[in-house]
Amino acid sequence: MKRVIFISSTGGHLSELLQLEPLFAEYDSYIVTEKTKSNMGLLDKYPNKVMYLVYGTKSHLFSYLFKFLYNIVKSLVILLKVRPDVVVTTGTHTAVPMCYMAKLLGKKVIFIETFANRKTKTKSGSMVYPIADVFIVQWESMLELYPKAVFGGWIY
Repeated sequence: MKRVIFISSTGGHLSELLQLEPLFAEYDSYIVTEKTKSNMGLLDKYPNKVMYLVYGTKSHLFSYLFKFLYNIVKSLVILLKVRPDVVVTTGTHTAVPMCYMAKLLGKKVIFIETFANRKTKTKSGSMVYPIADVFIVQWESMLELYPKAVFGGWIY
């Protein structure tokens, strides 16, 4: 059975990622997100399948840089522990380092551009697009910005 890491930041990106829940049962799946009070219930719903990174916001730039560096190291530890075949993400900054490290380790990367953007690229999408094995957009108009993408429709 293929092993898959589903990773995103907390909030809307996590809500989108959780729309893929039917896939969780088809694979040996793990969820990686930032640790916040709002998503602690994931531990009960998916025992032994949830791993947390440190939550950080760019509005506190100094502390964010340290948290970001810590999350890069922790992402590598998670990758080496889980040894996924595929990393699937809906973004954002939390997921980018894991995508690059997974690619360097020869793993497949699937990026799903957020539903929230209809006409502009996200920073994380722009960074992962060049290395993604599959890049999915939820709006047909986004194919103009990401010509190698696949139009997948809405995941909601």
